[in-house]
Amino acid sequence: MGSAEIDGLARCLVIHSHVVTYGNEATENLTRMIREEIECMWNEPNARILIDDYDYQLIFKISAEYKPDIDPVEILSNTDPRCNYFRIEKFAMENISFVDGVGSNTGYFLIDNLYTGSTTAAHEYGHTLGLKHPHDLDLRGRGIPGIMYPRGTLVDAPYQYNPEARSGDSSNGGTMHPKNRKVLQGDIDLLRLDRLDQENNIVGDFTSIWHPDHSTLQA
Repeated sequence: MGSAEIDGLARCLVIHSHVVTYGNEATENLTRMIREEIECMWNEPNARILIDDYDYQLIFKISAEYKPDIDPVEILSNTDPRCNYFRIEKFAMENISFVDGVGSNTGYFLIDNLYTGSTTAAHEYGHTLGLKHPHDLDLRGRGIPGIMYPRGTLVDAPYQYNPEARSGDSSNGGTMHPKNRKVLQGDIDLLRLDRLDQENNIVGDFTSIWHPDHSTLQA
């Protein structure tokens, strides 16, 4: 989720987002890595958008904060559209990182998904802005996978976990390795920022859910 700022003179649209991490596996260094991944990947395409027949450069400005002792009330009562709250733990019920909806500002990250270059944070950030997984998960013959393709997507051999594996053989690495995802102009286009409500300039929506450590919920 983020707040959009239009600079008519500079002809740029800036999306401001602030990432707040908490949980037993959150750290200052990991929080910085998440911030850098999101900002770097979403700015990488040097995207342009058309608003009222004018061409604008799109810029993502991401800040981040590690708050190990965050009060759940802060998350539940937050009204700042820039703020995104993510718990980070060793265990997740579905064994995968997630956010609380398409267009959201809260979620739960599995530490194993957050290795350097994983693209997980950038992918989940796309969900917070309102992007879904694509319907067609067979990308063979179409090159680099966009950032919103999920694990299990069929891709050309160079983008698989194991380039030597038979395509689709998930037991041998024959599906997309998330590290090969990129933010593409097509991903930006799907945000439909040309339809941005300039009265509130919000991209995404509030979910405002504080998450407990899933390991404490096991029977």
